[in-house]
Amino acid sequence: MNTIGAVMSYPRTKGILLVLIAATSWGVSGTVAQYLFHQQGFSSSWLVVIRLLLAGTGLLIFSHTVGKQNIWMIWKSKQDLFRLIVFGIFGMLGVQYTFFAAIEQGNAATATVLQYLAPVMIALYLCFHARTLPVKHELIAIVLALGGTFLLVTKGNIHTLAISGPAFGWGILSAFALAFYTLYPVSLLSKWGTTLTVGWGMMIGGVGLSFIHPPWKFQGHWSLTSFTAVTFVVIVGTLIAFLCFMESLKYIKASEASLLACIEPLSAAFLAVVWLHVPFSPIEWLGALSIIATIFILASVKR
Repeated sequence: MNTIGAVMSYPRTKGILLVLIAATSWGVSGTVAQYLFHQQGFSSSWLVVIRLLLAGTGLLIFSHTVGKQNIWMIWKSKQDLFRLIVFGIFGMLGVQYTFFAAIEQGNAATATVLQYLAPVMIALYLCFHARTLPVKHELIAIVLALGGTFLLVTKGNIHTLAISGPAFGWGILSAFALAFYTLYPVSLLSKWGTTLTVGWGMMIGGVGLSFIHPPWKFQGHWSLTSFTAVTFVVIVGTLIAFLCFMESLKYIKASEASLLACIEPLSAAFLAVVWLHVPFSPIEWLGALSIIATIFILASVKR
């Protein structure tokens, strides 16, 4: 019986492992990006352009070869094309650029945690859209999010800021961008699939940013270490992480995957402290955990 139980639980275990790999890869890639910005002189704009163009190309190739999709069909629908362009510029590029800018101006730990305010923003938007007041669980999540942000940004002292104004501003914008990125492309995802939609979103976002910051305009110090770091951000922290997360949804529920993905800010914070020696006080850890706790609370609300 134990053997049968182990075999039956294997798909679920596989799903959990896949989402943990994805979330950890996302978190680590943010810290690696901080290393490139602060120690190797790379710019966030260049890294975002490269990440979007290369990862977008990889996802479209995956959709065509493995998913057997006609990647050009989406361009024949005028309504979907407009939504795809909006998603690519304001959703995909928006969330990528604001997140990396927050890291460049501050650190990966704070940027990742601030981005996790997005679920609270989504909950507030859905309440507003449905013209209903937040329920008790949502109110608790809002209070925790506000309190956690206060502790993270001020270390509990209302008269000082623990991070720079630009870092805080980009972090909050990153949360708004992630909320938009999550809510806007629902119809595209249901019709065209996640991999194809995200792949084209990355390509559109990358091409759009190329007009402002061409990928050949590079600044920074190239070395074997920095090349490895860029490769990690693009391949492991984007392509592999995304595909692992999507594969995990075959074995576990999306709500479970979202909860397990909370390891992303924890891995980013832990690695930033251990590797890059980013100072993170007990008050800041308390603030970070308060924000992350909102994910668990909101997941329990049956809306």
